[in-house]
Amino acid sequence: MSLVVVGTMAFDAIETPFGKTDKIVGGSATYVAYTASNFIQDVKQVSIVGYDFPKEEMNDLSSRGVDLEGVTVVPDKKSFFWSGRYHLDMNTRDTLVTDLNVLADFDPVLPESYRNAEFVMLGNLMPSLQKKVIEQMNSKPKLIVLDTMNFWMEVALDDLKDVLTVVDVLLVNDSEARQLTNEYSIVKAAKKILTMGPKYLIIKKGEHGALLFHENNVFFAPALPLEEVFDPTGAGDTFAGGFIGHLAKTKDISFENMKTAIIVGSAMASFCVEKFGVQRLKEISKNDIDGRINEFVQLVNFDIALV
Repeated sequence: MSLVVVGTMAFDAIETPFGKTDKIVGGSATYVAYTASNFIQDVKQVSIVGYDFPKEEMNDLSSRGVDLEGVTVVPDKKSFFWSGRYHLDMNTRDTLVTDLNVLADFDPVLPESYRNAEFVMLGNLMPSLQKKVIEQMNSKPKLIVLDTMNFWMEVALDDLKDVLTVVDVLLVNDSEARQLTNEYSIVKAAKKILTMGPKYLIIKKGEHGALLFHENNVFFAPALPLEEVFDPTGAGDTFAGGFIGHLAKTKDISFENMKTAIIVGSAMASFCVEKFGVQRLKEISKNDIDGRINEFVQLVNFDIALV
């Protein structure tokens, strides 16, 4: 089962209460690809980079089975750059610098070999570009997952609502779900979003886990309590990569299997935050992943005797 990943490949500069890094590799598609490649060896990347994006990073992705034919390299411009500072709670941050650079010209075109992919992961981008990717598919994929953010709700709400009518799964956090629906109750917000087009909704709650909604079904997955969190950047994209990577591997998009996929995504995200950028994702093995997933199972597993 092939997976098309659309999003940014970029540079980040990050400051947290526990450390600081200058320019390192980031971007939504980078995190998704590194994560999903643990589960499926047919990841097809769609992005744009400048002349400054490291060739060794491209080679590393290629060695993991990531097809880079869909990545445009602009020879006379720099890659997208973002800089941010996290507050002590690690859930809030201030954006210090956003240099669009090549991203200002991003007009995703899918190579012909990408257009029959069964799974599509649309990273956080302008909704009109997400819709354009879907329109280039030769047939409807088995599953389309879309990530978005509050910014697009503020500046491109109509386009966002339009693309929501043609996707299967929406990924947002709790504040974005409230903003999109004008509902304070997460349950009411979820019900309203499910009338907008997506069949499934995942509401991420950071260190408090994630919720999966489908029709009248709800599933909650906790986040693993971690002793140290160095950098939450990319955790949401890593979650998405684990989620869709598991679904593409198993070829099963039932609600029951999506529950497992959420646990897999949560496990992968728990690795991501342990070091800056994608560094930790490059180090982990299958045994590490299996062990971490088992920790999640133990976290929620209990026996009860009714008397």
